[in-house]
Amino acid sequence: MKNLSKNIFLIVSTSVLLLWANVAFGSTLKVCKTCTYTSVKQAVKKAKPGDTVLIQKGVYKEHGIVIDKPITILGQNKPVIDGNYKGQVFTVVADNVTIEGLTIKNIATSYRQDDAAIRVVERNNIRILNNTILNTYFGIYLQNSENCVIKGNIVSGKDVTGLNESALGNAIHLWYCNNAVISNNKVNGHRDGIYLEFVKDSEVKNNLSQNNLRYGLHFMFSDGNVYTHNTFRKNGAGVAVMYTRNIRMEHNTFEGNWGAAAYGLLLKEITNSVIYHNTFRRNTTGIYMESSSRLDIQRNEFDKNGWAIRLLSSCIEDTFKLNNFTGNSFDVSTNGTPTMNLFENNYWDKYSGYDLNKDRVGDVSYRPVSLYSMLVEKVPPSVMFMRSFMVDLMDNIEKVMPSFIPESLLDEQPMMKKINYDNNRKLTQVVR
Repeated sequence: MKNLSKNIFLIVSTSVLLLWANVAFGSTLKVCKTCTYTSVKQAVKKAKPGDTVLIQKGVYKEHGIVIDKPITILGQNKPVIDGNYKGQVFTVVADNVTIEGLTIKNIATSYRQDDAAIRVVERNNIRILNNTILNTYFGIYLQNSENCVIKGNIVSGKDVTGLNESALGNAIHLWYCNNAVISNNKVNGHRDGIYLEFVKDSEVKNNLSQNNLRYGLHFMFSDGNVYTHNTFRKNGAGVAVMYTRNIRMEHNTFEGNWGAAAYGLLLKEITNSVIYHNTFRRNTTGIYMESSSRLDIQRNEFDKNGWAIRLLSSCIEDTFKLNNFTGNSFDVSTNGTPTMNLFENNYWDKYSGYDLNKDRVGDVSYRPVSLYSMLVEKVPPSVMFMRSFMVDLMDNIEKVMPSFIPESLLDEQPMMKKINYDNNRKLTQVVR
């Protein structure tokens, strides 16, 4: 009886190990025109948990592929999955799925169901890697998912010229997701390049988002996220951050976002967040701030923007420190008398003060808000008088005897020379 029990135990243990080995290492199912499996859908249906579906070079006109088990879909030599405008291509409804190395194209506009090249529905540990997604409505769409990685993909939509927002989906779209990593992707030609709503504790890094109709990055109600080393270029309105707290935006570049309502970075009802080491260059407005408080904005470059910062009077307890303001038409503009915001040790290229004690800090305070900027804020058509003699005279008189510009909005310790940082991010000065 004892030996019988031992044998049963060994049989059960061996079966469990074999099952685990099959899941862990799996088999490879090849897809090609002359293989046993000639369609991706066929191979996915036959695959078992842990298998790899290896798609070889070719064009496969398929859609409606449902992945309902933990498998890997791997492209070899850039195979093309052509949705042929008939619907969604991949729908992932299993955990632990990887989709890598494919070209997926031709997803029709679908107003009722938001079809995507790849959609993940309430699943975790999904990896979407190094794919090229072309001519899509939505590119990659995740909903109610956790611990997912979207890395190294190219998601290219349409020429947005003349299109309205409803005709376009988003390149990368996350809704109610946590702990996601979105990195090293290139996205263009969509409504929003990257859209996050109710996304928490996630990281967006090293992405290029450009030529999108609305925003390069758009996130709302998404707390505790980190955005680093991204470039947002020539989008309709740059980046929008709304109704969010505890974010870090560092080492990003916002450039070339021009238009009547365009911003490098739009902040609306944002609190307790950090904006460090970013570059805002050639935007209509570098940062537009409304009802945002307790923001730490340090060591950023504001260069050649129309407005570097538009700070509405609803913003309080924000800190602007060690930033460079160069070549902007207006450094700071406001619509009222914002209070309780701190400007300190910034470099302003329009500052004409002196430094008698040679400590590299100006001895005279600088008021970055001009009378003319306040006039333009209240009467936008007056911008046509920019750089006229009367405007310069008006601004100079206001600096000597301020009566309209906010008294409390000033930098009491402006830097005399442009601020620079070495590789260790220690504060240094550029000697001109």
